[in-house]
Amino acid sequence: MIYTAIALFALAAILGMVLLTFVLQGKETPKGIVFSHGPLAAAGIILLIIYSFKQGPGPIEATVLFLIAAGGGIIMFIKDMTGKTIPKWLGIVHGLIAVTGFIYLIIFAFIK
Repeated sequence: MIYTAIALFALAAILGMVLLTFVLQGKETPKGIVFSHGPLAAAGIILLIIYSFKQGPGPIEATVLFLIAAGGGIIMFIKDMTGKTIPKWLGIVHGLIAVTGFIYLIIFAFIK
């Protein structure tokens, strides 16, 4: 289950990097990628939560960071869907928080 979550977050990260390039260039984001990125990350978060309940202590730091990143992602999604400009700083901070969560998850899964 933890490896599936890692795979989902890795896919979401790849799509997120593509989206960030559009945001940083001030271009309209491709909606197919927008509608794929969030659900992949959300599925990863759900798997982490299930893992924590079933397997005992889970990757708490990673889960908290992913939830914070999700909050920023929801804000960006709403701005995008309402035609407002996504702040570049928000896209960068969202990505940095998610990458930090991913690093904590990798450490938990492979080094713990």
